[in-house]
Amino acid sequence: MQGILRVACSVGYGARRRMRNAALAVLALSSWAMAEPVTVVALGDSLTAGYGLADASQGLVPVLEGWLRARGHDVVVQNAGVSGDTTAGGLARIGWALGPEAEALVVTLGGNDLLRGIDPAESRRNLDGILKEAAARNLPVLLVAMKAPGNFGPDYKAAFDAMYGELAGQYGALLAEDFFEGLRAAGADPSDPASLAAWMQADGLHPNAEGVRLIVEALGPKVEDLLARVEK
Repeated sequence: MQGILRVACSVGYGARRRMRNAALAVLALSSWAMAEPVTVVALGDSLTAGYGLADASQGLVPVLEGWLRARGHDVVVQNAGVSGDTTAGGLARIGWALGPEAEALVVTLGGNDLLRGIDPAESRRNLDGILKEAAARNLPVLLVAMKAPGNFGPDYKAAFDAMYGELAGQYGALLAEDFFEGLRAAGADPSDPASLAAWMQADGLHPNAEGVRLIVEALGPKVEDLLARVEK
């Protein structure tokens, strides 16, 4: 009888141990899942791609990712920047740029529309399509605005500058009002090439490594706000 009891107790203990180990395994898997970094897709043009920089690590995306990680965020920022892309190009590839791992979207497009003098109404339709796709996937969005120069006239500038805020309001997206805010804060005037020289490459269009750093310092807090909207 005592032998039978000993066997029963042994079996009971083994079962409990297996249950405990299974529970620990579930907890370990849950912890691993919770530790997965947040994936942010940065959709843009050469300003996002890091055009012209001597080292890829100096580009907007890696510098932004490093800035966020230094502040304690477990995040991966994917570079979906294509040099020369307009808002139409961004719309054409938004479907595949947003892979299944995407959890948030930063949109920095419009600079090449300005260079080509594209009708703001067309640019707006394209950005609307991008935001609509993100909304269909339930992805929070940060829309980063560009400011039009005055050489196309006041009506063009007013329509172009206004579309970002209006679309952000329509879709409940976050808004960064000026991609070059970090340079403005440092004393630059984007309408005055001479004031930009210290932070721009020789072409006068793309920031150098120091310019990227300043841009990220101003843009980073907005991306932190975007991360706060990600549902984990």
